[in-house]
Parts: sequence; C-alpha cells; structure tokens
Amino acid sequence: MPILSLLARRSLAALLVLVFLAGCTAATPPERVLAVPAPPQKYAAIVVDARTGKTLFEANSTQPRYPASLTKMMTLYLLFDALESGRVTRDTQIPVSAHAASQPPTKLRFKPGETIDVDSAIRALVVKSANDVAVAVGEYLAGSEEAFAAAMTDKARRIGMRATVFRNASGLPDDGQHTTARDMAVLGMALRKHFPQYYSYFSATDFMFRGRLVRGHNDMLGRVRGVDGIKTGYIRASGFNIVTSYNADGRQIVVVVMGADSARQRNDHAEALLQRALSPSGGRTELVFSDQGAAAAAY
Repeated sequence: MPILSLLARRSLAALLVLVFLAGCTAATPPERVLAVPAPPQKYAAIVVDARTGKTLFEANSTQPRYPASLTKMMTLYLLFDALESGRVTRDTQIPVSAHAASQPPTKLRFKPGETIDVDSAIRALVVKSANDVAVAVGEYLAGSEEAFAAAMTDKARRIGMRATVFRNASGLPDDGQHTTARDMAVLGMALRKHFPQYYSYFSATDFMFRGRLVRGHNDMLGRVRGVDGIKTGYIRASGFNIVTSYNADGRQIVVVVMGADSARQRNDHAEALLQRALSPSGGRTELVFSDQGAAAAAY
C-alpha cells in the first residue's frame, strides 16, 4: 500500500498556503520561510529537546516516510549493541558476501570474499553511508539481511519507535520500509543515551581506508557550532533527509528534516529549525507550499 494514500494526498492538497506553529499569533511577522513541494509531498520535520523529551517543533512528524540511509542509524545501533555485549570487537573482520558486494552505490566497492574490520565498518556507515558495508554487517550479525531487518524492527519497538518497519540494512528503496520523523528523533536520542562511548563516531567527516581518504557529505558538521552528527539520507522516493544533533552550552537538541528537494534546502532548513530552538524567544517557522518544487529557502 502506498505510503501516502489518495485520501492523504487530497488532504495535503487542501492545506492552507501558510502553516504556522501552534500558539503563534498572525500579527507576529514570520522569522523563517521554507518553500517545500506542493502535495503530494514528502516533507516532515521535528525538533526535540533531548534532555527533557519536549517537542519544540513538528510538522507531519507522525506521517509515514521512507527513511533512506537514515536506516543505517539502526544498523549502527545493532552493531554498537554487539560491541557492547562482546559479540564483536573493533578488530573483528566482517566478510563481504556476493550479495553485499552487489549493492548499488554509495559503497566502498568490495569484491566478494573480502573483509572489513568493525571499526572501519562503523566509519564507512557514518561517513560514506556505504550500502555494501551495511549489508555485510547485517549478514554477519544475523545470518541474513532479512533476519537482520527483522531484528532492526524488533529493536525499534523496544526503544519506542512505534511506526517504523525495516526491510533492509541500508535504506535502499523498498516499499515496505517506512518510518516517521518522530521515530527518527527517538533513534537519534537513543544512540547517544545508550552508546555514549561510541557516539563520537558520528562527528567524523572523513576516514582513511586502504590508503585512501574517504570524505563524507554531512555538511552540518562544522557548519553550526555544537552540531556533532549524525546521519543524512536520500533516495528518490524520500527526498533529502537528515537527523542532526546539537550538544553545547548545556543544551541537547535533535532536529529531523525529511523530504527536502536538495541537500542545500535540507541543511538550510535544519539549521533554521535549530537556531529557532536555541533562540530565547523560540521564534516561529513558516512553511510555504509551492508548485515550484525545489524553490530556495529564505530566512
């Protein structure tokens, strides 16, 4: 069944041109504007105070969306869990099967039968979002990618992700794989809470592999002081997604943006929502639905 039903699409089409955060008065001038695609559209967002659990902003945050490579956050969660329990060490060699090696890019381009150590696998997932490595990790930990996806979904329920179903370890297109912006915020907070000793991996912007420097594409790192991760994602069905965490000056905030039309639009909007959450007054975010698709954001 399609993620957005016909009824949901018609409802989206009937939305007012301007959507305001609840509690703001019409007399207050808008602080930030984001142009997002006209319905049927993929946009969803949420901002959560990670210390209190309070929702600071949300739009479509419980509506089903494709996670894309945000899926790898759960792949990493289960790998961190295996490290914590002693099932693997950072030096453990993970074999790459023919199935794993056959995954489409982005990947590290292994040949079947080659191996990767756990430490490098973590960095490959965080920095490169390598699909071949994600599948190899899943197969190693659960015997098959299908079994690993079932374990991912089970873990999601256990940590409070009530509307997420995983079908693979990578986030590559699958009609049965879906999540919500709220669930992705829950996962982002759970990774820091349950695995603080490994959370610094999410701050990596590059890593060395086989003598080659592999660069990442999470441009929020280094763009805003206090941002320390965590994951980006994109497939055509999802648009551009990101989960961003902020940890500075006694504040911990998680921002999720899903369904942007470009990486730049996604990053600009995530930064605007973060700055809004950090401002003393709280601010206001105005969403403008547009037929122009990838219209530029203005703040």
